[in-house]
Amino acid sequence: MPKIDIAKATVRTKGVYPQPHARVTEGREKAALGNVAGLTQFGVNLTRLKPGAASALRHWHENEDEFVCVLEGEIVLIEDGGETVLKPGECAGFKAGVANGHHLVNKSPRDAVYLEIGTRAATERGHYPDVDLVMERDERGMRFLRRSGDPYPQEP
Repeated sequence: MPKIDIAKATVRTKGVYPQPHARVTEGREKAALGNVAGLTQFGVNLTRLKPGAASALRHWHENEDEFVCVLEGEIVLIEDGGETVLKPGECAGFKAGVANGHHLVNKSPRDAVYLEIGTRAATERGHYPDVDLVMERDERGMRFLRRSGDPYPQEP
């Protein structure tokens, strides 16, 4: 049956960034709805941001499109051009390859909930313009590097 049982979605609360960047996503909860449906070409997450939490470090992708739609609460889209408040029913999209660093921050006093939808490219390179960080993903997996190409130390 195509109907998704949201209760079966894995909820991720742990971020993926290496230190010293790991704390930026504290207060973010992602329910991987696309995985429950067995989707392979794009991902869908139902994401909750607690007050003060960010969706990610400001970033952009070389190969993956991204789309967000706010369902509850209010979040601030921060990108190269400034800040824009997004309210329920409002959306934003980010085309692959466009070097516009962006992320969402909940600056309100209540939780915000949004859908995020994005391409699942086999290879990807993500850029983080505010910090010395690059993400690479290929057949060997995902890893974080410094802009110089040096790897971040592995977490114990």
